Amino acid sequence: MESTTEPGKSVLVQEGHEPAPGENAAENSLEGAVSVPLPLGVGERRQDYRSALEPVWCPGCGDFYVLDSLADALVELRLPRHMVSLVSGIGCSSRIPGYMSTYGFNSIHGRALPIASGLKLARPEITVVVAAGDGDAFSIGGGHLVHAVRRNVDLTLLVMDNGVYGLTKGQVSPTTPLGALTKTTEQGAFDSPVNPLELMLVYGCGFVAQAYSADTRGMTELIIEAMRYPGFSFLNIVSPCPTFRGGMGIYKDLRSQVNRLASSGHDASDYEQAMAVARDGSRIPHGVLYRRTVAGPGLGADAGLAVSDPAALRPPLPTGLHYVSLQEGSAGLERIAALAERYR
Repeated sequence: MESTTEPGKSVLVQEGHEPAPGENAAENSLEGAVSVPLPLGVGERRQDYRSALEPVWCPGCGDFYVLDSLADALVELRLPRHMVSLVSGIGCSSRIPGYMSTYGFNSIHGRALPIASGLKLARPEITVVVAAGDGDAFSIGGGHLVHAVRRNVDLTLLVMDNGVYGLTKGQVSPTTPLGALTKTTEQGAFDSPVNPLELMLVYGCGFVAQAYSADTRGMTELIIEAMRYPGFSFLNIVSPCPTFRGGMGIYKDLRSQVNRLASSGHDASDYEQAMAVARDGSRIPHGVLYRRTVAGPGLGADAGLAVSDPAALRPPLPTGLHYVSLQEGSAGLERIAALAERYR
């Protein structure tokens, strides 16, 4: 359990212990506790956003690339470390908060999105990024996706999609390709896989993109675009698991299938074109499939987002929480109606 204090100070961390109110954790030196700095300010290089923990992923895991690209994106966005929070569920990819020097919450399986939404609504000034795997996002957590999209809370979802349950040692996942051999499909996967890009487009997500993790520069640029988007943004990351799916040769196979949208003339403002790209199973799109033009500022003055008809986009939720008590009766119903009209 982590006991937090003001940014820039140190805290004591020990599993299973939370200091009681008024307890001086430093004086009651807990056996096995470690001092963890919570740094202030903007990092100048990748390592400034990395914690002292060394990743325990398998050799060749695509998530190593994602970790580096995420840190590089924070450097370029010049975000203070204490103003960023990473929220994750359970899985290989969900270890990322522990490897970063920002705030982080390694939560429970499939529930990262509602937890992150609550954080963003309570502290709208915090930049919130959700890290999940394909099982975490599209299986046990799949029911939360549509609600995160329709509420349009201003957070970014990064899904590290390796097409297998890696942490539990190689079972079939929602995105495992048909016919793929896993520990639970020895005769080949027989369920049609989820298409993450098509799913998010159908849900009405305003920003849908995909990256190939081995292209770290391209992935960094896409993470930056997603974080700058003023509303809910989704980036699917094809992040290979050579240990349980394909061996190290999977990188060569995937590289040959990558379709770089930026150089193919793709129009990210065209929904139908985006859907056609998402449904084309012959290539792996790398880039922004769809970006709904919006009214309002992005993160920083150079967000580069075009202004369109405000009515074309349901705006992000208000920065303040609106509480309506059932005891208010008709007055409460009038307040609800007024809020609904305001954010229609």
